[in-house]
Amino acid sequence: MLLGLEGDPDAYKALLKRLSGYLRAFLMRRLQGWPDDVEDLVQECLLAVHNKRHTYQPDQPLTAWVYAIARYKMIDLLRSKSAREALHEPLDDEAEFLADSTAQTGEAMRDLNILLQTLPDRHRLPIQHVKLEGYSVAEAARQTGMSESAIKVGVHRGLKALAQRIRSTRT
Repeated sequence: MLLGLEGDPDAYKALLKRLSGYLRAFLMRRLQGWPDDVEDLVQECLLAVHNKRHTYQPDQPLTAWVYAIARYKMIDLLRSKSAREALHEPLDDEAEFLADSTAQTGEAMRDLNILLQTLPDRHRLPIQHVKLEGYSVAEAARQTGMSESAIKVGVHRGLKALAQRIRSTRT
């Protein structure tokens, strides 16, 4: 490596050839199921060694420096493979997944309605109209005959009361 850094092309070529054997063995032991990827990774490692050769510190072991580069390249490969495989996993049970989601939504609405029934009308109606049905504050005020200010206060206090009831049922 030192001769290569000083400009000896034959020594540098010999170094890269020797490193490729060490890297191939290092990566083959760790990526046994992906022999095609090992060759690509060896080339990426050699390219990284070449591009980063100026960072090599002669007082440090060369193999530790090279293997650190190889580990980082291997981790990059594993991350990219993992992400790609996750993107292509089929959703075999999408109907079951959607059915569970629908059932859970129905159960949540049932529980919410039970909780809402425990609130007085001045809190329950504003929450139903504004938060659940999507009416504006002005529309909810017209629907209920309450003032807009009362609707806002009703929503705020009603949500606070619901949160308190939920907290008390958990303990």
